[in-house]
Amino acid sequence: MQRILVVEDDQELNQALCYALEKESYTIAPVFSIREAKEVYGKEQMDLILLDINLPDGDGFEFCRWAKRKQDIPVLFLSARDLEEDVLIGYELGAEDYVTKPFSMKILLKKIDLILKRTVADYKPSFDDGYLKIDFESVKVMAGGEECPVTPTEFRLLRQFVLHKGQLLTYDILLEKLWDSGGQFVDKHALAVNVNRLRGKIEDEEHKYISNVYGMGYQWVG
Repeated sequence: MQRILVVEDDQELNQALCYALEKESYTIAPVFSIREAKEVYGKEQMDLILLDINLPDGDGFEFCRWAKRKQDIPVLFLSARDLEEDVLIGYELGAEDYVTKPFSMKILLKKIDLILKRTVADYKPSFDDGYLKIDFESVKVMAGGEECPVTPTEFRLLRQFVLHKGQLLTYDILLEKLWDSGGQFVDKHALAVNVNRLRGKIEDEEHKYISNVYGMGYQWVG
């Protein structure tokens, strides 16, 4: 059963969401604050986060950043904040969707269903086009029949590129993904260095995989 973390401080709405989701056979973890959300998220594996923005002890945007550093989990924002700039921030943080309150429960459930189906479909334990072979489970990369040593950061980049083939991954999204375990930010220059090193390892004249979209980010074209 797929598990959903519901982060909503309105108790009546939280209860209504959980009731509707449980009827759809999801397993629910309801919390009412960022502190509770971090405690639960740190202990249990989740498949999706339903996330309010205005919470009693902080900002849902910040929690989204924190959660996605831990795991590339789909996030769906639920908020009364309907300003265009808030919606754009949500998408820039990598959210799957941004739903403003009030909303239709039936439509919300359909959105959740589609997000979770897409997430399962996008999961790729491996990539193999005959030249480049990537095994995400064994953390092994082969290029042209030879093993290709890559750093942990380069491997995280590979995972993001393959999972989002054909999509523009902006600098901001990739920088969030590359937050390292030591708690240090990877800046834009370091990102460019890592991408260039990765291209040097997996690409040759006939095989190109990563395209630089000038001023915006990168795209997997392999």
